[in-house]
Amino acid sequence: MKRNSNVVTLGGKPLTLLGKIIKTGSHAKNFIAIGIDMNPVKLSDYQGKVRVISSVTSVDTDICAQQTRRFNLEATKLNNVQIITISCDLPTALKRFCAAEGIDKVITVSDHRETDFGIKYGFLIEELRQLARGVIIIDQYDMVRYVEIVKEIGDQPDYDKALAYAKKLTS
Repeated sequence: MKRNSNVVTLGGKPLTLLGKIIKTGSHAKNFIAIGIDMNPVKLSDYQGKVRVISSVTSVDTDICAQQTRRFNLEATKLNNVQIITISCDLPTALKRFCAAEGIDKVITVSDHRETDFGIKYGFLIEELRQLARGVIIIDQYDMVRYVEIVKEIGDQPDYDKALAYAKKLTS
């Protein structure tokens, strides 16, 4: 598998991303993940909508839980936008988290089985077999319009910038 020249860090320690990081202006690659109901979920299931993909390392960490809660809250303010939170957590762990936290506006999916998203989008961390933190925005025509990979896994993404971009695509 191709190692990416970009790295992210965890506590300042460099980690390697596998695959090729998707670029702004490229065509979105369809991927298959597993929903909390154990059924396959494809990016193409939400074709025709703006899609915000919120990639988190694990919802069992405070930072990732915050990110998921923030996007769930913001989802109510966005028209014709589907927010998808993705991690390598097991679907059962995601289901438990969503129920405990009241996560009901975003689609939460697991990339644990095939790491299809992680490899196709360049977000898979080799050393951890988890996803890097970041945000990708795909327009209704399947073009990638925004990509942010957070360099230090313990930091939050730029919510304001990502949400402003998503709103701009729907106006």
